[in-house]
Parts: sequence; C-alpha cells; structure tokens
Amino acid sequence: MVRILPQSKSAAINPLKSSQPLGAAFAFLGVDGAVPLFHGSQGCTSFALVLFVRHFKEAIPLQTTAMDELATILGGADHLEQAILNLKTRAKPKLIGICTTALAETRGEDFAGDLAKIKLEHAEELAGTEVVLTKTPDFDGAIEEGWAKAVTAMIEAITQTGERARHSRKIAILPGWNLTVADIEHLREMVESFGLNPVILPDVSGSLDGTVPDDRWVPTTYGGTSVEGIRELGTAAQCIAIGEHMRRPAEVLQTLTGVPYVLFQSLTGLNAVDRFVSLLSAISGAPAPTKVRRRRAQLQDALLDGHFHFGGKKIALASEPDQLYQLATFFTGMGAEISAVVTTTGTSKILEKVPAEAIQVGDLGDLESLGAGADLLVTHSHGRQAAARLGIPMMRVGFPVFDRLGSQHKLTILYQGTRDLIFQVANIFQSDPLAPPPWALDPFRSQTDTDKKSQRLARGDRTQVASAGMPADKNPL
Repeated sequence: MVRILPQSKSAAINPLKSSQPLGAAFAFLGVDGAVPLFHGSQGCTSFALVLFVRHFKEAIPLQTTAMDELATILGGADHLEQAILNLKTRAKPKLIGICTTALAETRGEDFAGDLAKIKLEHAEELAGTEVVLTKTPDFDGAIEEGWAKAVTAMIEAITQTGERARHSRKIAILPGWNLTVADIEHLREMVESFGLNPVILPDVSGSLDGTVPDDRWVPTTYGGTSVEGIRELGTAAQCIAIGEHMRRPAEVLQTLTGVPYVLFQSLTGLNAVDRFVSLLSAISGAPAPTKVRRRRAQLQDALLDGHFHFGGKKIALASEPDQLYQLATFFTGMGAEISAVVTTTGTSKILEKVPAEAIQVGDLGDLESLGAGADLLVTHSHGRQAAARLGIPMMRVGFPVFDRLGSQHKLTILYQGTRDLIFQVANIFQSDPLAPPPWALDPFRSQTDTDKKSQRLARGDRTQVASAGMPADKNPL
C-alpha cells in the first residue's frame, strides 16, 4: 500500500500548488458570460491573474473587491456589495462567481448572510444575473479543491431541484480541472458521435480556446456552459464525473435532482477508455462509430511502437492528486517505473491508488531531492530549474505552463489523447542524448528486432495487440 508522507517543512521551496480561489475562478471561467470575483485584497487577485494570463495567453475577466486596511478591520461586506453592483452595471454578466480568499476567511465574515442581504436589497438591479458564493481560503487545499467547490456551488445555487422529466439522450458531464481545452472539446465530439447530447460543466473549451469575438470587447467570458444549461442539469439521463475530486459535485447533483452518476478516475489509457466507450454505447443503444474504432486501432499501434522507449525508465512526478493518478497509471501501464512522487495535499482518496511506494506532500524542492536519478521529470513550468539542475529532460503538464505555447491544445485523454501522450514521451526519450537505445534495455533483443517488428506488421501479422495481450479478434468494440 502506498505511504502518504506529510509535509515536514515549515516553508515551501519553489511551491508546487496554486491556491483554492484560483481553482474556483478557473471553474467559473468555464461558464458563458461569467466574471469570477475575488473577495480579498488586490494582491490576491493580481497574482492569480498573472498566472492565468501567462498560461492561456488570453485576456482573463478576473475582478476583485479590493479590500483595504479599513475593510480588513471592520469587514468587507460594503466592498462586496459595491463590487457586485459595479460588475452588474458595467459588464452585465450572466454569472458572478465569488471566490473568498484567506484575508476575508481569516477574519471570519458571514459571507452567506452578507450575500443574501445584498440579493434581497438589490433584487431588481441584479435580475438576470446569478451570484454564486464559493468559500475558498488560500491557506487550505489547492486548484483541485477550488475547482470542485465552485462546480458544487453552481449546482446548488442554480440547478432546479426535484425529480423532473428526463431526456434519454442528454448527458451531464463534470470534467476535472486537469482536462485541457482540447480534452474537453474532444470529449464532446466523442459523446456526440454516439448521438448523445452532452452538457459539460465547466466547459473551458468554449471560453479559453483562443478565439476572439468579432468587432467588440467582451468584459466577461464569451463561451462555455450556459447558465440555462446549468439550471436544466436535472433533466439529464446520466451524469459522468471525471476525477475523484468531482465525486462531490456529482453526489450533490444526484441528491438534488435524482440524476445517477458514474465516476471515471481517469480517461487516459486503453482500458479506461474502453470502459467509457462501453458506457456510451449502453446509454445510446448504438455500437461504437467507425471513427472511434479507428482511433482505438491507432492507439494499439502506438502502444506497440512506443513501449520499447518506456521500459525500465524512472519517472519523477509532481502534480495535484487526480492528475498524478492519471499520469502515474499511464507511465506504469507503458512499463515505466514511478521513482518519485510529490503532491499538494494528502487528503484525496485517489492517492491510495497511485502506483508508487510513497507520495510526499510538499513542493518542487522535494521533487528535486527525490527525483535525482530519474529519466524524466513531469510537472508544470516551475519545475524547469530543478530539471536543469538534475540534468534530466522535463515534460510540462498541469498549471501553469507559461514557457511553452499551446499547452491547452494538447490532448491527454481518450484513444487519441493517450496515443499523443505516448508519442510525446517517446520523442522526449529519443531526443535525450544520454538515453540508451530501446534495444539496449534488453540484452536478448538485437537492434534489428525493431526492424523485424515493422516488417511483420507490414505483412499484416497483427495477431497480438498491445492490450494486455488481448487477441485482435476479441476486440470489445
């Protein structure tokens, strides 16, 4: 059983995690016509805004209540009220997502009471705008918890409750924070290929995909899940949650509306995607489309081509728990070994399933000390200095990635995303001048074995595929 090692240092050295309010704002950015509002000082908002802009290379509609010294002592209710009314007047948002910060949380304000009073006194002025409160102190949790809390808050505040008439082909999907813009767009296409109608909350593929509105400045998000779509989630026939941290929002939706949910802890890897495709086929009553089968066949070929480069490699990972599980299971499934693991919190249940001997709750300083001797370091852009000092290649994942372009347009899930991950990692290993060739890892395999394998495949000899030894004629699809 994996051992979870608690944080032992009193200070972070090159921090790994980003804050809870940032994670909540990230989720609110996946709603059409939304503006996240940080209830705290300007500094809290500025820091998060810089990270968002550097990661997405886009204008981010993030606002603040700008609490000053007086508000910190006497309370920030007036600042919150003024910020909400100003946003309503100037930006006319469909949703204002309030994310509390450590400054306001430490003071112990009655946020729910303050917001209820504001809504009551300004009901007419705020008509047409949903105002949702999420309690996200910086001193607790990280992106993962903030994202999940924001999704839960939106469901609780907006979704109509009670049993309602269900649409048999409507599917509610609650993706985790670690799915990229490309992942969510590809996920929607996969579901739609079965003739189903997905409603994705949050949907950053519609708001953070790099498109620019025509001939006008938009002070809110301009894409994503509609507020009406959130309100009608209770009419879905099925809910699919992706990532352990999305279990709570799915449970809340089921409690409020009766919509049953299925949780997928990852959608990366052949077996996980097979289960997902089987579920979609069962819901729709239709077999997997031809293009889905073709992508599965491409992944099988990529597994055959790529596994030579993974065998015996040591991987050092640092990320949030659900992304950690997604990547660790991917690497071990390809024959690599997880030699060092660092994460942001020890409370997530998914950590018990990570294929590693021990997981350190800590920072990138811990990753640097534990990752010596690894063949690949996997984390976000703040780990680049550690990789340089260790002299090992680095694969950038998660948030933030600010020293490379296009991180949000990389696929990591389903058949195609898993295939792309195989190629990405294998190419990193091949470009490393110190890496041994694939045949050097096995003294009984000659350099010509790879060429023989290619010749065998060219002749059509595909009786065995890289699916845990599954014969090709027993393809579940």
